[in-house]
Amino acid sequence: MTRIPEEDRNVMEQAIYLPMVLTILNRDLIVINKSPFKLKQPYLDLVEETLKVIQDELSEVKRYMNKNQLKVHEIKRDDAFTMFMFLYKGYEEHHNYFNPRIRNKVQELMVYYLFKRHVTGTGKNLKAN
Repeated sequence: MTRIPEEDRNVMEQAIYLPMVLTILNRDLIVINKSPFKLKQPYLDLVEETLKVIQDELSEVKRYMNKNQLKVHEIKRDDAFTMFMFLYKGYEEHHNYFNPRIRNKVQELMVYYLFKRHVTGTGKNLKAN
């Protein structure tokens, strides 16, 4: 049983997922730049703007975690699972995440940031699961 409230755990998970989304989008920028698109600027603009929004949200997550004494560290990874250590106000918990679940969540966040945030509004997603 976890001692971490759901809202704080969600923020801690954002600290896991958002850097992964940033990594993927940065790699995609390189691919777009090297691609033979006739008009690549709209794609570059979309990805660059998305990167800015995610970086802002990641900064917010980090501030929240600092203020509330929360930390997340990856401690072990294999083909199927990645284990993270969550430090919550002096308590230490280990959480195992199924790698396909991580991939699916990162993909879900990419869809949100690239498309759905334009439809749903502000772009603030701290409480996403």
